[in-house]
Amino acid sequence: MGALDYLSNFCIITSTRSKRKPMQTVEIKVKMDCDGCERRVKNAVTTMKGVKSVEVNRKQSRITVSGYVEPIKVLKRIKRTGKAAEFWPYIPQHLVYHPYISGAYDKRAPAGYVRNVVQAFPASNAAEDNMVSLFSDDNVNACSIM
Repeated sequence: MGALDYLSNFCIITSTRSKRKPMQTVEIKVKMDCDGCERRVKNAVTTMKGVKSVEVNRKQSRITVSGYVEPIKVLKRIKRTGKAAEFWPYIPQHLVYHPYISGAYDKRAPAGYVRNVVQAFPASNAAEDNMVSLFSDDNVNACSIM
């Protein structure tokens, strides 16, 4: 069997086909003033290879692109239309512990959103979390400790 395995390695044809890109959702902030701006940006992204759906929300200045695309290429394609574009910098306000910390609150952010900054999330201390859960009502072994 060893000789046959050795010889079969020479007969295997390897394909040069690249792997398929993973399905992604890319959110981009683009300032759009009118229907023409919206149409121009949407058409530029829709014609890209691998794009499955494009949602435009002019009120929030936001474009959501879903498909087998690379986020950098989507951003470059939108910038080619002449519009200033950046990746969506906001997260929902209810996900942040300190939404009014400096740098997180942004007047230009859509309602219910704040900037995604590291300082808005508390530092996790694993030791403190374990101590708190020892005396929690949700912990079934809490009565055995007391």
